[in-house]
Amino acid sequence: MPRRRKSDSPFKRFNSSPEVIRLVVMMYVRFPLSLRDVEDLLFERGIDICHETVRFWWNRFGPMFAADIKRQRISRMRGFRQWRCHLDEMFVKVGGETHYLWRAVDHEGEILESYVTKKRDKSAALKFFRKALKQHGSPFEIVTDGLRSYPSAMRDLGIEDRREVGRWLNNRVENSHLPLRRRERVMQRFRRLKSLQKFASVHANVHNHFNSDRHLTERQTYKGTRSAALAEWQKLMA
Repeated sequence: MPRRRKSDSPFKRFNSSPEVIRLVVMMYVRFPLSLRDVEDLLFERGIDICHETVRFWWNRFGPMFAADIKRQRISRMRGFRQWRCHLDEMFVKVGGETHYLWRAVDHEGEILESYVTKKRDKSAALKFFRKALKQHGSPFEIVTDGLRSYPSAMRDLGIEDRREVGRWLNNRVENSHLPLRRRERVMQRFRRLKSLQKFASVHANVHNHFNSDRHLTERQTYKGTRSAALAEWQKLMA
């Protein structure tokens, strides 16, 4: 029986080491830094690269890392049945026009799905629901705001009975917008719809990976969780 051929490494034809590439992608996506900020910080460490290299690496490897993180998260979530999903949409300027970034967040504050649309009507809500439910399954409860598109779309999917609406119930998903807002200011907003969708998806998964809830845990617990997250990051796409 012929041996199964091992897939080629995505870092195969790059002169830089995988550790440096992972570090560059993590610094740019995780922290509110510009391309040139990352270039200057790496130069202090003895790594001389151009800011355009930072742009190329995050565009090339960012979606790969995010997909690997998301795959591992989904496999772990399959064992949970009683989980809650929070939904909300945020206004984002793309090329001077207003668009809508739909976000789904679980009961622990981790971002499940990000989806960009030009409108926030029933059709857009249906696309967002189908995308989220296909990836993560059906939650026990779905918390939304008062937007009418939500009940209309949920009625078509037969899950309207799981909807909850409350004044303070959706704070968890509204707080999840803040890290992306900080990145949006540093990047001086987005110029293309495709770029927004790509960065929002990558940023959400990287944020989930390093989200340790430091305000809820003791210092020693947080240090252990942070070390574990960094160790797992170094193994992505290995």
